[in-house]
Amino acid sequence: MNDQEIIAGEEEKEEEQYDSKQFFRDVITIGILVFLVIIPIHTFLFQPFFVRGSSMEPNFKDGEYLIVEELGYKQTDAGIFGWNWFTVHPFAELKRDEVAVFHPPVSADSFYIKRVIGLPGETVQIKNGKIVIFNKDTPNGFVLEEVGYLNPLVVTVADLKVTLADDEYYVLGDNRGMSQDSRFFGPVKKDHVIGKVVFRAWPLDRYGIL
Repeated sequence: MNDQEIIAGEEEKEEEQYDSKQFFRDVITIGILVFLVIIPIHTFLFQPFFVRGSSMEPNFKDGEYLIVEELGYKQTDAGIFGWNWFTVHPFAELKRDEVAVFHPPVSADSFYIKRVIGLPGETVQIKNGKIVIFNKDTPNGFVLEEVGYLNPLVVTVADLKVTLADDEYYVLGDNRGMSQDSRFFGPVKKDHVIGKVVFRAWPLDRYGIL
């Protein structure tokens, strides 16, 4: 009887040792996964953002959860413990009508979400409620049609003409009457861009690729 109890005790001890080893293996596996997969994805590829405010309504509403593609748009330093292993420089260009997340000139620590209207090197004119774009292909200008994302009754209020440098974008909010955008703080530099919005994850009734 005593021998059986001793054997049982040894078997239980071995099982505990096995569970303990498996636990540490799991921890190490998760750590490797985070280091090799999750951190690079978050650092180089995608980043989540919550919309705050009404400047992009009705297309993007307060509280919505968006996924932003960063690769190619954001300059990223890769390293650990203060060591910079390498830097990924921007190599992609935002396109007109795309929705971008960036640091505004007025606040380097803030994140703004706006729609790209003017591209590097173009001239943007806003007058009588219309936006006219001048570039190499259309030196006489063309009126920007925004029916894909704006109600035809929306009027862009401003009287200005801005020529963009080769590293600048002109951005506007979809809710033109409630948006602090390039009409107020000027063009956005490429190196202030975080990325473009590619997916709406919340709310579920509006989720999907953008």
